[in-house]
Amino acid sequence: MLASLPPLGLYIHIPWCVRKCPYCDFNSHAVTGEIPEEEYCAALIGDLESSLASVWGRRVQTLFFGGGTPSLFSARALDRLLSDLRARLPIAPDAEITLEANPGTFEAEKFRDFRAAGVNRLSIGIQSFNDRHLQALGRIHDGDQARRAIDIALMHFDNVNLDLMYALPDQSMEDARRDAEEAVSRGTPHLSFYQLTIEPNTLFATRRPALPGEEESADIEQAVREVLSSSGYAHYETSAHALPGRECRHNLNYWRFGDYLGIGAGAHSKISFPNRIVRQSRARQPGEYGKDVAAGKPVRNEHEIGADDRVLEFMMNALRLTGGFDISLLQERTGVSVTHAEKELALAESRGLIERDAFRIRPTELGRRFLNDLLQIFMK
Repeated sequence: MLASLPPLGLYIHIPWCVRKCPYCDFNSHAVTGEIPEEEYCAALIGDLESSLASVWGRRVQTLFFGGGTPSLFSARALDRLLSDLRARLPIAPDAEITLEANPGTFEAEKFRDFRAAGVNRLSIGIQSFNDRHLQALGRIHDGDQARRAIDIALMHFDNVNLDLMYALPDQSMEDARRDAEEAVSRGTPHLSFYQLTIEPNTLFATRRPALPGEEESADIEQAVREVLSSSGYAHYETSAHALPGRECRHNLNYWRFGDYLGIGAGAHSKISFPNRIVRQSRARQPGEYGKDVAAGKPVRNEHEIGADDRVLEFMMNALRLTGGFDISLLQERTGVSVTHAEKELALAESRGLIERDAFRIRPTELGRRFLNDLLQIFMK
């Protein structure tokens, strides 16, 4: 039983991109012809209207347009979509509204109009400033286009994130350090650095590139962290670094086991009710998704999360945070007492993977480095 409902975010999935990157396992589809903006926006609103009963009366604190490449949509379409969303949902006046964008010239030229439409945070998929590494990653932009996109973004947004990757094919520690130093020099308040991993059902899974080994990757990661830390960026989550007070509010809500309604092809939701917590998912293919919405049934799958899975899912999120979590948050967000996980917590503590006191649990440096081993302890 939940004493109160957690904060609510809204995720909007726009699944198209110019070209599928060989490492990407997200629900994205290469554009063939024109993107059906009008039809898809109508489907998103239909999806929302079918889902309103599950979040009725709750205020949305953050919105996130993810993909795919949402910046392929026109600013006009996003402006209208945001207006339609506001007409149906109470959105906080200070809501963080993030749009994922790529640094291609076509998208960058629209940044000003996205800001005018109501987007107030831009997340740009840079990945690297090194042309050789960008080519190895199958990116369609080069380093100069990345730099230009950042310059344009900072003209119109004071809240910008750069997504970068490390442990790339044939990347040296010095290469990664130069990427980190250039990212810091651009002055954006938030930086995300992700290790390149080979995911199933990607081109890289079938044509595996030569990547740095485990120890070398750890050394590269440490070099990146040192550059960011020395420049004032706090490493507040596994892959996220921010200047003071500039953490991503939408993602913090995920990591603190908050709620989110996901609309769009392949979108997922986590919705809490006083006596249960459910997860939902939509059809991945845009065409199938549109048919589901037209039939008034956008949710393909829904299941209730049991007590053990709530604890596991909470830990999978909250232990990504460098500062960990208040013990009271576990019961507040899951309805399950911390005593339910005492055996697992004691084991994790004995292995030096967490530290705790009467009020807080946090991963140690060892626990952050071997996060998968830490989380494995909570899998029953």
